[in-house]
Amino acid sequence: MPARTPRSSRVVRIGTEEILPGTRTQIDLPITDLSTHVPLTMPVHVVNGRRDGPRLFVGAALHGDEINGVEVIRRVVKLSALNRLRGALVAVPIVNIPGFLSLSRYLPDRRDLNRSFPGLTRGSLAARLAKLFLDEIVEGSTHGIDLHTGAVHRTNYPQVRANLEDAEAERIAQAFGVPLMINAGFRDGSLREAAHERGIPVIAYEAGEALRFDEAGIRAGVKGVMRVMRELGMLAPLRSAAPANEPLIVRSTRWVRAPGSGVVRIIRSVGVQVRAGQVLAIISDPLGESETRIEAPMDGVVIGRTNLPLVHEGDALFNIGLTAGTQVEARTLDDFDPFEEYETGATGELASEEPQIV
Repeated sequence: MPARTPRSSRVVRIGTEEILPGTRTQIDLPITDLSTHVPLTMPVHVVNGRRDGPRLFVGAALHGDEINGVEVIRRVVKLSALNRLRGALVAVPIVNIPGFLSLSRYLPDRRDLNRSFPGLTRGSLAARLAKLFLDEIVEGSTHGIDLHTGAVHRTNYPQVRANLEDAEAERIAQAFGVPLMINAGFRDGSLREAAHERGIPVIAYEAGEALRFDEAGIRAGVKGVMRVMRELGMLAPLRSAAPANEPLIVRSTRWVRAPGSGVVRIIRSVGVQVRAGQVLAIISDPLGESETRIEAPMDGVVIGRTNLPLVHEGDALFNIGLTAGTQVEARTLDDFDPFEEYETGATGELASEEPQIV
């Protein structure tokens, strides 16, 4: 897809609201009524800069139990650097409100919202919610960031997933600044697919575990969103900044599954390089009388793993990203520090002022 040219953000229209240049507001976008007749709405925070520029949407909790992104957005919209924003930021901390309220990945009808795009006005609840988000938030945007975590009981190392065949998607994925960049195709019914078909490049950021806050992943996410806005010209460049390490590009991934049931002892964590044949974990019975070594099937990086010590045959244990396995790659992973201080604008505001979540 060709790179999109920034469109005017002089007035941002969402639902029945018009957000004028130089203003910010919160909108409660109507979704539906609960069975108790209480209206259910989607919170949307809009910052419309005084000067023209791109329009970036940032959404979280598309899967209702993936809550890291909710905190990322809360921190981003508080930053004073946004007072000098060019263009517009449209931030939606909770897309899947019903799933979020029930601590569930899915909607009440058990549908996956991220398999329901582009949606239908008269379809299921998932289809209607997908249609609403696409029409009101995605349409009119020039770029997008979709914030995710691993599933329940699984941890993902900070990573960006994008269609690297799209030059503009690759550009903002590179700018996000986490050490792993995964070339991810489109899944049928996904937000990224629907946005791509409309010429809007969207990247997905994954870090941490469902139903848990992960401070490192949150801080890396805040940095990444700010870096993307600087790359797009929405924020002034830093006065001085160390050049970011080149991310490791992962062209394919492979799950390592349990060959049998038992108690698993994890030896390799996320974000580490592994070599083919290296032991990742050991599965044993509760008394340790029989043990099975789980070995890496290829050279790569552990991009995700299970957090459960109890496994059944066939359970997914490790997600390995295939890389060339060089010393340069090891340094890229070792140098990644989401806790370091960093500036968010020319005047030097620090985005690390938030106390750490423990």
